[in-house]
Amino acid sequence: MTGRLARLWRRRRGLTIAFVAAVALTLFFGMRMVIFAVYWSDPDHRDQTIAGWMTPRYVAHSWDVPPEVVGRALGLTPEPGRGRTISEIAAARGQSVETLGTTLEAAIAAHRDGLGQ
Repeated sequence: MTGRLARLWRRRRGLTIAFVAAVALTLFFGMRMVIFAVYWSDPDHRDQTIAGWMTPRYVAHSWDVPPEVVGRALGLTPEPGRGRTISEIAAARGQSVETLGTTLEAAIAAHRDGLGQ
């Protein structure tokens, strides 16, 4: 087996590197998908109370609403809001996390009731 791999490495080095890279990427994204699926299938992660450490994207996943609903409620444009936490957004708006959480929950409820579409 080692001789076969060594011969392949000598004759087709570029192809071997490309194959190993493809396998590594497949494993990385496959594991990422499995971890994501296991995490979000846990009922404890659904409809969590909005906290300062959460990002708008996390809130959208937890409450199972489109990210646009959360973005509109926070007054964010798509890119600048990425990665910022709820507490950072609240501080920038001069509000408390609780006030911002109440605003978000109202927007999510309106969306779920069909009023926010």
